Amino acid sequence: MFKKILILSLCAVMLVSLSSCKSSKGSDDVIKIGAIFAVTGPASFLGAPEKKTVEMMVEQINKKGGINGKKIELIIKDSAGSPAKAISFTKQLINEDKVFAIIGPSTSGETMKIKNICEQNKMILISCAAAEVIVNPVAKYVFKTPQKDSHVVMQIFGTMNRMLIKKIGVITGNTGFGNAGKKQLEKLAPKYGIEVLISEVYDKKATDLTGVLTKLKAKKVQAVINWSIVPAQAIVAKNMKQLNFNVPLFQSHGFGNLKYAKAAGKAGEGIIFPCGRLFVADMLSDDNIQKPVLLKYKKDYESKYKENVSTFGGHAYDALMVLVAGIKKAGSLDKEKVRTAIENLRNLPGTGGIFTFSPTDHNGLSIGSLSILTVKNGSFVLYKVK
Repeated sequence: MFKKILILSLCAVMLVSLSSCKSSKGSDDVIKIGAIFAVTGPASFLGAPEKKTVEMMVEQINKKGGINGKKIELIIKDSAGSPAKAISFTKQLINEDKVFAIIGPSTSGETMKIKNICEQNKMILISCAAAEVIVNPVAKYVFKTPQKDSHVVMQIFGTMNRMLIKKIGVITGNTGFGNAGKKQLEKLAPKYGIEVLISEVYDKKATDLTGVLTKLKAKKVQAVINWSIVPAQAIVAKNMKQLNFNVPLFQSHGFGNLKYAKAAGKAGEGIIFPCGRLFVADMLSDDNIQKPVLLKYKKDYESKYKENVSTFGGHAYDALMVLVAGIKKAGSLDKEKVRTAIENLRNLPGTGGIFTFSPTDHNGLSIGSLSILTVKNGSFVLYKVK
């Protein structure tokens, strides 16, 4: 009886060993990449196109043989925009799924909650969120692809200078993105000779901002800046129209989705905002190295999903593109070598601009990556100061 039990135990050990070897071999054949996106929930306008984008890209990359001969295994987690879920998923991707790198999350609040977790675990994180504090101060393993808050603010204030606007009102959502924008707006306004007469923060779940905007109107501001994500993008424009509050409305780069303009309807006409060049790609000169990337991404996405491309999907495109470029440049899956390779990427064209990273710059985009756009007939076009 003892001999039989011993034989069965040895067989069990052998099966476990074989299974482990197979699993190890399987992991050698693929590159596991984790992604955390707000696919559902109030920030789904960000996360849904991000998810679709990386799925499309991984399919294209794998069809061409993968990266250095290895296929990508994509593991996507839907955080629904919840920082708590983002934390849980990050730990799961690191400790259980053993991913090589993480792309995302979609929002700044989520990213700031997992930044230190990734840094402590030496996990490469390429965020699709915009707040400048994600990369300032620089964390060794953390990068981001959207343009800097400060550059967006500079573009807005520079446009206001040309429009002879001096006194403004600022409203921001109570999110990580909104808080970061508020700080930059108030910090940089004096440098442009602009006075913030009133600065109000509102709840991100607000469905009516009439009360807040009434305060701004009473101050006789010459323009309004709204720094938020959905749903306020459309609500602000509609409430201003209802109040006959007829001053220019500026939005942050978080307005880069045609769905926002459509949600605002006629009230959204004339909204001004800084953005990358995805929506005006066909207007770029043929010698612009960013143009082929923009046109291909737009064509591929819109033909596959039958919906308009957005800058948010573009942020995910850039995140995966940067990671792939880093792996290729490193020539291996040594995480330290790949991290260093990303930090040394130069003149890499993406949807958000031309990326040049450095040990002191983990965003890699200049202020020149932005253009000033406006809403005209429900579409985005280049804005020209009258």
